[in-house]
Amino acid sequence: MPTAAIKICGISTGEALEAAIRARAAHAGFVFFPKSPRNVTPAEAAALSDRAEGRIGRVGLFVDADDATIAQAVTSARLDALQLHGSETPERAAQLRARFGIAVWKALSVATTEDVGRASAYAGAVDLVLFDAKTPKGSLPGGMGLSFDWKLVANWKGPVAWGLAGGLTPENVAEAVRLTGTPLVDTSSGVESAPGVKDLDRIAAFARAVAAA
Repeated sequence: MPTAAIKICGISTGEALEAAIRARAAHAGFVFFPKSPRNVTPAEAAALSDRAEGRIGRVGLFVDADDATIAQAVTSARLDALQLHGSETPERAAQLRARFGIAVWKALSVATTEDVGRASAYAGAVDLVLFDAKTPKGSLPGGMGLSFDWKLVANWKGPVAWGLAGGLTPENVAEAVRLTGTPLVDTSSGVESAPGVKDLDRIAAFARAVAAA
């Protein structure tokens, strides 16, 4: 089985970006959501994007954002993909994909088999679904360090490409990859020393664990 691709989400500093690149992560995630401790402004994202150019994929994370907000981020950060982390419907995802002409990912909160089944509705509307843990009502939609029962997506064979997120750490990611066969893993709080503060050693450890899975 090929080694799972890695996305390090919530990158907000040059040091964290360089650590992700050294770890051979495929994607760096920039969060455009003011309530998040990982939020970056368009100007901050533009500076990070300059360093990322040609070295790592740039994914912008949005939560039920309007077109103007997304357009500003796409332009300033020269994003390669949009990651939708709110209640965006397949129709909304398809609209954004058509408007911006870049890949669209949709994060789906998972607690039950029915939640996994929702992924099929996004076939043809998105390029990838990201199975993530369901967070408590009223909390942030991600970056909470919560995981779900990985058996629910073990060797998932759906109509759209997929990845795994939610509580992945250097300590558990190898098990998650072995159990699910996921082609991509996405971590944020799992490689932090505090909310929004990336730990460079944990980023490196995460990559080593994925390679060893």
